[in-house]
Amino acid sequence: MANQALNIYIPIIPSESAHFASALKLAAAANVSKAKIEFVAGGERPSLELVKEQRTLFEANSAVRYLLDEPTVTSASDTDFIPYLQRNAVIEHEETVIRPLVAAGKTDEALAVAEVIIASEQNKAVIGNFEKPQAADIILFATLYNNLKANPPDKDKYPNLAVWFKQLSKVRCIVKGISAAKAYTSGISAAGTTSLASLDLSSQKINPEAELKLDPTVKKLPIPGQRNILITSALPYVNNIPHLGNIIGSVLSADIFARYSRARGYNTLYICGTDEYGTATETKALEEGISCQELCDKYNAIHRRVYEWFGLSFDYFGRTTTKQQTEIAQDIFLKCHANGLLTEDTMVQLYCERCQRFLADRYVEGTCPHCKYEDARGDQCDKCGHLLNAIELINPRCKLDGNQPITRESKHMFLDLATLQPEIEKFTEESAAKGKWSPNGINITQSWLKEGLKARCITRDLKWGTPVPLEGMKDKVFYVWFDAPIGYPSITANYTDQWEKWWKNPDDVKLYQFMGKDNVPFHTVIFPGSLIGTGEKWTLLHHVSTTEYLNYEGGKFSKSRNIGVFGTNVMDSGVPVEVWRYYLIASRPETNDSVFTWKEFIAKNNGELLNNIGNFVNRVIKFINTKYDSIIPEYDLKGNTELELVKDVNVLLKQYVESLEAVKIRAALNAAMTISQRGNQYLQESHMDNNLFINNRKRCDTVVGAAANLIYLVSALFYPYMPSTTDSILRQLNAPLHVIPDEWHVDILPGHRIGQPEYLFTKIDEKLEEVYKSKYGGNNSGTTAAQIAPAADTGKKKGKVAPTAAAAVWEGPKPDELVTLEKRIEEQGVIVRSLKAEGADKAKVQDEVNTLLVLKKERDELIGRLTAAKATVEAPAAEKSKKASSSAPAMPV
Repeated sequence: MANQALNIYIPIIPSESAHFASALKLAAAANVSKAKIEFVAGGERPSLELVKEQRTLFEANSAVRYLLDEPTVTSASDTDFIPYLQRNAVIEHEETVIRPLVAAGKTDEALAVAEVIIASEQNKAVIGNFEKPQAADIILFATLYNNLKANPPDKDKYPNLAVWFKQLSKVRCIVKGISAAKAYTSGISAAGTTSLASLDLSSQKINPEAELKLDPTVKKLPIPGQRNILITSALPYVNNIPHLGNIIGSVLSADIFARYSRARGYNTLYICGTDEYGTATETKALEEGISCQELCDKYNAIHRRVYEWFGLSFDYFGRTTTKQQTEIAQDIFLKCHANGLLTEDTMVQLYCERCQRFLADRYVEGTCPHCKYEDARGDQCDKCGHLLNAIELINPRCKLDGNQPITRESKHMFLDLATLQPEIEKFTEESAAKGKWSPNGINITQSWLKEGLKARCITRDLKWGTPVPLEGMKDKVFYVWFDAPIGYPSITANYTDQWEKWWKNPDDVKLYQFMGKDNVPFHTVIFPGSLIGTGEKWTLLHHVSTTEYLNYEGGKFSKSRNIGVFGTNVMDSGVPVEVWRYYLIASRPETNDSVFTWKEFIAKNNGELLNNIGNFVNRVIKFINTKYDSIIPEYDLKGNTELELVKDVNVLLKQYVESLEAVKIRAALNAAMTISQRGNQYLQESHMDNNLFINNRKRCDTVVGAAANLIYLVSALFYPYMPSTTDSILRQLNAPLHVIPDEWHVDILPGHRIGQPEYLFTKIDEKLEEVYKSKYGGNNSGTTAAQIAPAADTGKKKGKVAPTAAAAVWEGPKPDELVTLEKRIEEQGVIVRSLKAEGADKAKVQDEVNTLLVLKKERDELIGRLTAAKATVEAPAAEKSKKASSSAPAMPV
């Protein structure tokens, strides 16, 4: 690492942000490390760039370990093995216990865990070294810093923690780290200047009107007379880890539109949060053996980590288990009740006698009455999409114990959608026309209205939810699809106590909502209907953007079968975030289902990103650095070639803007890529090379000036899609963030000094396709989801048992050869996990992963041979037994 060039990027962020802790970790570790490190103000989130290795560490704990150069120990005989395990255990507790508790606001519980860790004698070797803090010290200190800086830990309650925190606060590297983190996150560099990126301001010659100025620390409110955009993405259920389909369907699509809107100068607020109430949470909590609140805290923290890694630019990310949610939901309910739009009725429900409870929809499975799908849920059939009542299922069964439930009556509250239908129809007709809804949003809504709206039950016999504020209903809660959309205004209320200026202001605010197609009717019918029913003037839906399903390698994503790529997998993949963002948008299922394949993923990186925009930017920046000493020359863009270039770019720019104004996200990305491609074509036509520089300097000057300005425009167009790529381009251009204009203008002026070249993208080895498919295909033997599905179908048709995706299993005493092989697999697994925890080089980790996959394949093949041999021996005996039994007289009954 001594010869490695390292850059630490720290963005402008509020000091209370989770990213501040990451910034502090990096800044403190940098002051312990012996490496040569440059701090850079900017980026999407704190990160460590390994320049020579052409990769970036976005996970702060991995970056700290890298900077401190702490060794990886793989042998139990090594004298450092025990401290190595202890250090890993402390850091793992910070990641999985303390950090989620801090994020959930449970400071006392976090401090209690930290006290136990610091007090433990066995941890003395890895924590509490005040002369030279280790990784565990820095990581734990940074996570707790914001909670303890103003209120140090109570000496009586947390004696060891109090001493540790006080002593560590005085250590030089920590003091300098705090100073640097505060300076860079506030926008004030160590030199005392204000900047948004690592820029040489004195050498800039940029059109000041081109600069986009964003201040994430300012609370946003609608501004009368301006374009005020309110953006929501469907609140993700808190009971699971989001997969790629979840991410592209709502949060990533909404993020792109939010970034675009800000870059156009619109006053934009983007909010989201986890949907935490309801049956799904209760079910998952039962499965994991923890309380509902503990489950919500755990998965809320996981969602935050995944979305931070993806660079999602929420103005606020909250949750629905809040006081504001209860107040606003109950207020809407009571106003609908006062307006005569709620009725009480008796509902026949399924009741499990074994569980002794009414079964909410999600606790029931059975056969769909419409399409006969055998695993339909009690509220909706995943195959045909019909909304259901659990009572309608054929052969229902309790999800908790498999018992067949009986029917019982229970009193509930119903929202009278039939009475509201005329107003809902008027709203949808006007909004769909003005807001240019997506086709499937219109079709799904019209289908609901055509069938005729009916009174819909909005309460449930559950404990985990918003209480129903009526006498006789105190033991009930709101149904999730009445309650959950109210999370949008309640999360906004957690962002600002003036939330009504956003949500009760239809004249000044336009509401854009992003979701998968299965969520459409709840956002276009039930939620607007609930708001209309209050009789108040709410900000109703202006535009709904929906997606179809993203499938995986020919099958569906399945966490239980380990099929598909989930948020946490993406973070560990070693592939930069901008590649994931680009691929997902390029494959966005806007009108039909689309399929994620590793072959296409690698091809898009190596072809479209590396060869198009990567080549364009790198070729121009290197040329200017080498031939012009990094200075933009005098240039003239009035020649025919340049006028034609400007004309072509402006046609494409118009398409880009019109597409995103209509929320046609994939079409706009295509336009941006075509502009970059036009830049490459321009370089080829102009023959920008050493001969042009020597023999026709004036012409070369023009080409360089035009190309640099086109790259600056491209940086703005890719900002919504790949913000970290834009950051890199801006550093190379030594230019501030660019607004997205209506027309292309010359903004980088002669005499401007650019920065140093960086690689935007690196090639992904095509051989990794099979490795990735093996890792994420449902098992460890290389079988993909696409291979599993046809095999299962074939088995059904031929009356045979379909092969499963599970690894081979040997039943009975294990031969020595199998025992030895399984031991090697276990040891290799330890090596892989250790390397990942240490943030080791990607290639090194992949080599060990490949070794592990080979061992597992050898095990499966060995079990296959042993099973076949066993069957050969047992088959004759079984056949003999069968013949004997068939010739024997029947036993009397």
